[in-house]
Amino acid sequence: MLAIYSALNSTALLADAFQDQVIGWAILAVVLVLGLIGLVLIFFCLSYGKLWFQALMSQADVSFRSLVGMGFRKVRPDVIVRVKVMARQAGLDVSRKTGITTELLEAHYLAGGDVMRVINSIIAAQRANIDLDFDRAAAIDLAGRDVMDAVRTSVYPKVIECPDPERSGKNFLSAMSKDGVELKIRARVTVRTNLEQLIGGATEETIIARVGESIISSIGSSEKHQDVLENPDRISRAVLERGLDAHTAFEIVSIDIADIDVGENIGARLQADQAEADTRVAQAAAEKRRADAIAEEQEMKADVAKQRAQLVLAEAEVPQAMAEAFRKGNLRAQ
Repeated sequence: MLAIYSALNSTALLADAFQDQVIGWAILAVVLVLGLIGLVLIFFCLSYGKLWFQALMSQADVSFRSLVGMGFRKVRPDVIVRVKVMARQAGLDVSRKTGITTELLEAHYLAGGDVMRVINSIIAAQRANIDLDFDRAAAIDLAGRDVMDAVRTSVYPKVIECPDPERSGKNFLSAMSKDGVELKIRARVTVRTNLEQLIGGATEETIIARVGESIISSIGSSEKHQDVLENPDRISRAVLERGLDAHTAFEIVSIDIADIDVGENIGARLQADQAEADTRVAQAAAEKRRADAIAEEQEMKADVAKQRAQLVLAEAEVPQAMAEAFRKGNLRAQ
């Protein structure tokens, strides 16, 4: 009995020792896990704590979880925080429900857009009382257009040369009025960006082509070139009334005639060329008639020679007829 009791006591001691060892290992594992979690938290705090505190103090509404998620989504959190702080300081709505949210900025960043340029353009548009929201600005940016330049052009219209020497290599448009006089004209078109039609709207080349075509058409319908020289604004008004900025990315503010020069008298030159051509045609017709007359004269001479030959043949037959008459006794000498 004593041996049995001693064995049971040893077994209990071993079980208690094993249990103590398991508890020790468990405590060590918990300490390691907590230490690892603490290290991770310290790493994230060191990496994103400054940005989160900056956003918090600026009321930019950027959560710490969003900052951590940006690191995994390959989004630069410093850019997003800077953009939201700038938008908040400019008075834009950056709330999570109705404003420019962090998710919208991340989506535009991941799509390859320039979030800084988009926010700058929205701030500039707000300062100029231009209606431009984030969705439209982001769409313009992703379409490859410079949204900041579009807003700047809406505030400060720019001037387009017509024709543009850099694009066409020409310095003047050449047009001819009804009296045949050539006019060399150069115009300046003042345009501002139409943000509503910027996506899918025609570019400057279309504006230049339409204005040039309309100027040439208007000059071509003028009776005299003096009318255009006396009132060049009549041409610009007529061109402006045609609504040439339809379906384009611009709104035409004004069309100004910068320079008009009188070129060649194309009508007179064409008339001279036509007269010369008519003279050549008349000369060719006269030469043809002369050749026909010469040919007819030669034919008449040939006919005369033929008649003379026939006459000689007829005269040669007279002696023969007289001889035959003598032989037959039909002709007697008197």
